[in-house]
Amino acid sequence: MTCTRCRQFDAAPGGELCRACEAEDLHPDVGPSLPQAPPLPQAGGAPQFGPGAPASWLRSPVGLGRAVAILLGVVALTDLVAVWADVTMLDVLGRMADGAYGSAIEADADRADRLYAMTGSAQSVAFLATVVVFLVWFHRVRVNAEVFEPFGHSKKRGWAIGGWFVPFVNLWFPRRIAIDAWDASSPWAKPRSHGLVNAWWTFWLIGNGVSQAGTRAYARAETADELHSATQVVLFADAFEIPTAVLAILFVLRLTRMQDDKARSGPTAPEPEPTTA
Repeated sequence: MTCTRCRQFDAAPGGELCRACEAEDLHPDVGPSLPQAPPLPQAGGAPQFGPGAPASWLRSPVGLGRAVAILLGVVALTDLVAVWADVTMLDVLGRMADGAYGSAIEADADRADRLYAMTGSAQSVAFLATVVVFLVWFHRVRVNAEVFEPFGHSKKRGWAIGGWFVPFVNLWFPRRIAIDAWDASSPWAKPRSHGLVNAWWTFWLIGNGVSQAGTRAYARAETADELHSATQVVLFADAFEIPTAVLAILFVLRLTRMQDDKARSGPTAPEPEPTTA
């Protein structure tokens, strides 16, 4: 059942409140004294910060995180089909460059064109849907991170969306926001490594650059040889997007899990259990 107080997280076994609300009842005077663990605001309560500051309330990212992971899986699947379409196109273009002609090669070229166009459309639809849901999730985890750590963010929350669209800024702002959210969402006493974030962002930058290069090369190509070379670049870009999507799935699920675990652990760092002699 859902917590009867905050209505954001599942209630603890055998109770009506989640771990965070139970911790507030048990330690009402501890949370404010620890700067690294601010109290978790309740839905509909007062803003986290002073007058003029944007309100920050903890909201579960689990549903959005799962939706993003599923959509990223669809993106990887469309990329896999696109790789097959690219290989088919390369075969036809290679035969045309070698001088093959006739009704058979024309029929194969038509089929390759249709397959290439269909997979390209599927990739675009899957990518756009993923972008929309990912941005909503990314903004939510950024706001949640501000609840966990109000002062550990170098970029304002609006950049969680705008930072992806501003030229040049989009080369580092999203990563900086992801790192800040990652640090704020790590367990109280054990910060997590940035390795997964850096790997995902590195693959994203490389894949995005190669994809743009392949699109431009294909648009300029006129001869069979030029189309063959451009399709090779597109093939590499489509194949490279598959591990990029996998890393993105791991990043989304890990950050979502960290925030959910931290919210359930309560508003303060857990006290060490007493040891027996």
